Amino acid sequence: MWLTEARVVDVETGRIQDGASLEIVDGRIRSIQTNPGAGRQFSLGGRYLLPGLISVHTHLSVVYPFSDTDENENPGLTVLRAYERAQDALSAGITTLRCVHELNRADLLLAEAARAGWAKVPRIVGAGRAISTTGGHGDGHGTALADGPEAFREAALAELDAGCSHIKVFITGGIANLGETFDHPEMSREEMQATVGAAADRDTYVVAHAASSEAINWALDAGIRSFEHAYDLDQDTANRMASEGVFLTPTLCVTSSQEWMRWKGFEDFQIEKSREVHPTHLASIRRAVAAGVTMVNGTDYPPGDPIGGTSVAVHEMALMEGAGLHPRLALAGATSNAARLLGLESMIGSIGEGKVADLVAVEQNPLADVSAMREISFVMQAGEVVRDDRSDR
Repeated sequence: MWLTEARVVDVETGRIQDGASLEIVDGRIRSIQTNPGAGRQFSLGGRYLLPGLISVHTHLSVVYPFSDTDENENPGLTVLRAYERAQDALSAGITTLRCVHELNRADLLLAEAARAGWAKVPRIVGAGRAISTTGGHGDGHGTALADGPEAFREAALAELDAGCSHIKVFITGGIANLGETFDHPEMSREEMQATVGAAADRDTYVVAHAASSEAINWALDAGIRSFEHAYDLDQDTANRMASEGVFLTPTLCVTSSQEWMRWKGFEDFQIEKSREVHPTHLASIRRAVAAGVTMVNGTDYPPGDPIGGTSVAVHEMALMEGAGLHPRLALAGATSNAARLLGLESMIGSIGEGKVADLVAVEQNPLADVSAMREISFVMQAGEVVRDDRSDR
């Protein structure tokens, strides 16, 4: 199969190759040429072609309001809820998801179903259950609970044995629970070190829910390299994160989407807390952008959900641009940089010969303005067309 008349966007250099034809064989890009060879042709009609989007902070099984979570829910129900959201994400152009906690390890179950050919969903890179201290931010949401370095190590190894690809921990509070604060670490240095050690033994890494600077600095000391939220980040910590080459998922939509939260049934105190935190959060991310921290796209909310006429993932991309991130880097956060975080840059995250044919197309140049991503009109995953809005024109 040939994809023809494409304007291929290089998300790493910012260059565009006009009039390209891509040869797709066995789910991968075999060649990129000026003219197509023999075989079936599929014209993109001059659309801009980008790598499929990657969302790195996903909870497919989440329940709204959070207080309705049933930790004893039948896993079949959990997976069905996750399946619907995964399908929505794929239709929205998100071809790879990193999950960072799912009730009943629904991410691992859904990924297994996809490998068996029973479910058409994005590629899932799963964390299984996140690990929380007793009474910490994750308690009550189906997480694994641990207290003390050895308990954290054992809990991390249990998730890795179950098949997860990385470990998620909560090192501070957040905005989901009444009375939580950002400034008090919920894990000790020793607990962080033990968790990182367990992950390193399996050649993987730890991702941390992290609201504020003190806990982030402890985590950097321990070797954690992937951070979520950063609601209250000082400049020195932002500079350190940049110099150490770690990844930050801002999840700006968490504090910028009060109408969406109300529609989904969030509790009033959560909506108000998100509104209150927003100015501090935005200022923190602007510091991180100015420092040159590597940004990746994740939403906390289901990334394929509709919001403001687009998907939550694309909404987050625009919020990142609004915080000062160059359009190319906002695109890279959902493609090439996200792939590097996942260790999958040889497969996905950019368009090149030998790469998996995970692709999306838009009508306008997204390097000029990421709002072009609001109009994704073509989605391909592993060489299979998922959606083409021009097909009936």
